[in-house]
Amino acid sequence: MGFPGTWMTESESVVYRVVPKCACSTIGQIMYYSDHGKFFDGDIHDSKTGLHKWSQEASAPLIEANVQAHKSYAFTCVRNPYTRILSSFFDKICGIQRNGKRYRGNLVPTLMQKYGVEVGDPETNFEFDQIKSFRRFLLFTRDTIRWRRPIEPDIHWSAMSGHISTYIVNGGTYDHIFWTEDFNTGMQVVLDNIETPVKVDLSKVPRFNESEGHGPKRAHPVEDYFDDLSMHLVYEIYKRDFRLFKYDFENPANKMPTGEIDLDEVHAKLGD
Repeated sequence: MGFPGTWMTESESVVYRVVPKCACSTIGQIMYYSDHGKFFDGDIHDSKTGLHKWSQEASAPLIEANVQAHKSYAFTCVRNPYTRILSSFFDKICGIQRNGKRYRGNLVPTLMQKYGVEVGDPETNFEFDQIKSFRRFLLFTRDTIRWRRPIEPDIHWSAMSGHISTYIVNGGTYDHIFWTEDFNTGMQVVLDNIETPVKVDLSKVPRFNESEGHGPKRAHPVEDYFDDLSMHLVYEIYKRDFRLFKYDFENPANKMPTGEIDLDEVHAKLGD
């Protein structure tokens, strides 16, 4: 199994377990900059050099050796499950991807046909009933995660705890897990604990939101998308995420965490 979704700086100053839709573009760019003194020109997910990634053949044995010996500071970043699933919907389902096409080819037509999801299109300025379509998308999300149909669960909406657990189960240990909602504070803790070839000033780092501008803007407050049934579905899918990372299930309007993440609890619960 190894360490899927794990990135490491070439200097081996730090190791990061990627969790999709949780500031991973910005984190990857900070890691790249901390080695090279410049940001990667393009989407950091497309980089083939300058940053070790588990998916790169030459990088995998270096990452494995580092992680199993816990040679470097290791961290990851999480996000409120309500805003994360909304972001996945607007980016991956409604948005046009970097290649100019819809995400995963026939996925959107399948959603339209089987679940009645509408996504709008650029020609009509993406006008559609966002709330109704999102709630139908939630049913699809639940079906992929619970029954693995009509497709396998996608990394962008599968639970954060699932991503984070693979690192622990295969022998990794986290030194820090922080929240996207308090990004600078959390990322500064990482930078304070590592030695990098190039110093990083977080106040000067731009936000790299690679999904921005490719689809419709969210037209309503977060809480408007979640009625009682939607909240039930979200809790069914992301129960461990709410509990472990201390997010407020009862109030979708509150994106901030309600307590501190207990690393010992995370390692115990996700290491089985």
